[in-house]
Amino acid sequence: MSTSLRLTSLSRHFGGLKVLQDVNLEIPQSGIFGLIGPNGAGKTTVFNLITGLLPPTSGRIEFNGHNLAGRKPHDITRLGIARTFQNIRIFKDMSLRENVMVGMHAQLKYGSLGLLTSSRLFRSEERRARERANELLSWVKLDNKAADKADNLSYGEQRKLELARALATNPKLLLLDEPVAGMNSSEKVELMHQIRNISERGYTIFMIEHDMRFVMGLCGDIAVLNFGRIIARGSPDTIRNDPQVIEAYLGREDDEVNLDAMEDAA
Repeated sequence: MSTSLRLTSLSRHFGGLKVLQDVNLEIPQSGIFGLIGPNGAGKTTVFNLITGLLPPTSGRIEFNGHNLAGRKPHDITRLGIARTFQNIRIFKDMSLRENVMVGMHAQLKYGSLGLLTSSRLFRSEERRARERANELLSWVKLDNKAADKADNLSYGEQRKLELARALATNPKLLLLDEPVAGMNSSEKVELMHQIRNISERGYTIFMIEHDMRFVMGLCGDIAVLNFGRIIARGSPDTIRNDPQVIEAYLGREDDEVNLDAMEDAA
């Protein structure tokens, strides 16, 4: 299986604090991959380095043959990486459809002149963007609210809207940072099905999540980060029974990780 993303000896220091230390990780070009670890392990820092929000102290980040180190976030988006955030970032005064269309602007072909003159190309591209936005909203079961203001959505629906907007950038790799944070049980089950369907459409998904049942039920391959280092990688069963993982989460050796205890530690 070919590699979509490769992190090689990746480190990030904040003064004397070594948040990440020589992280080596390969994400395959298909499927759903999970990154877990106790609170403060450095998981979100990994995403911030991949997407250009932070520069690495050392190491290399490669995506489909491109070195990402030093690139601006919008350049990385154009290469095919999109992400969601722990804290929802949507335009609450805009409609759901408009929020999703924002994610497509880098792909639209008209320039400033086309916008000002409302050219035929502008009208054609806007129509295409609206149709695509409606399609993506249907993927997350929000198409019936396309014209509603985003501020009227529930918390769980806002998270799904952010997912649809990330998909609007036409990514090859989708990074999900705690996608079910704040959701109730039924919303989590629904989003699990939707993420699985998105993966089956050909998207590679790399997620951070504290809900261990969600991760274990969705990801076929999981890596564990602890104190800035990768300590384990494998299937959900392998991770659940790995002695280093148990000690990292619980501070003791048990026969098997209790998922509730893991969530409390995360």
